[in-house]
Amino acid sequence: MKKMLEIRSLKAWYTPEKPVLKGLDLELNEYGVVGLIGLNGAGKTTLMNIICGLHKGFECDEMLMNGKSFSFGDKAFKKSRYIVFSEDESFGYFSFDEYLAYVFGCYGKTPDSGYIDELVERFGFGEYRSMLIKDLSLGNRRKAYLITGFALQPELLLLDEPVNGLDFTSTETLYSLIAGYKKFGTVLFSSHILESVTLTSDKVLVLENGVISKTYSGSEINAENIRASLGTEEAQGNV
Repeated sequence: MKKMLEIRSLKAWYTPEKPVLKGLDLELNEYGVVGLIGLNGAGKTTLMNIICGLHKGFECDEMLMNGKSFSFGDKAFKKSRYIVFSEDESFGYFSFDEYLAYVFGCYGKTPDSGYIDELVERFGFGEYRSMLIKDLSLGNRRKAYLITGFALQPELLLLDEPVNGLDFTSTETLYSLIAGYKKFGTVLFSSHILESVTLTSDKVLVLENGVISKTYSGSEINAENIRASLGTEEAQGNV
């Protein structure tokens, strides 16, 4: 598979004497689904924030996008990725439809209204479209951002703990959309929910002690391997 994103020896910190990432190497192929797991504090959200340009305390030896050097602040790269954050209260005074129009305008894309309506229906979001985002519950705010991301169809879709706050039906919809995203681009998503990575991922990366310590693919992606890799036997499918 052709490599879409390559990051070499990524180091990151909030204070220099306490690094969070310690020489991490990351490779994402085109048209794939990659699950990122790790215990709390492993640096999953930090990595996501670096890729989307929000965390400045980092350095790395090399960054390549489709084989060419780039920086996370490059306009072309920003238009190739979209992130759904684990916690997000931005654009609170926009309704969903206003936010959607704003995002598509920023990316220079034309919304597919039919596909958006389909996503809205699948997530059970129809009655909330005209509400201000700030007035939505946590789960419905998450749905608003997820619908926008999947409708936008960026080359790289980043999802940080996307299951949080979702009801059962919406979680099933999310898993289906993640698993089917390969026809549009690549998904990198972090999760502590075991089933989310085992049901959707082509590759699972284990983030531990500031580096990717293990990589699983194909039949290796199973509950036993993932739990063993993290040294935990937590119940209810959490990793």
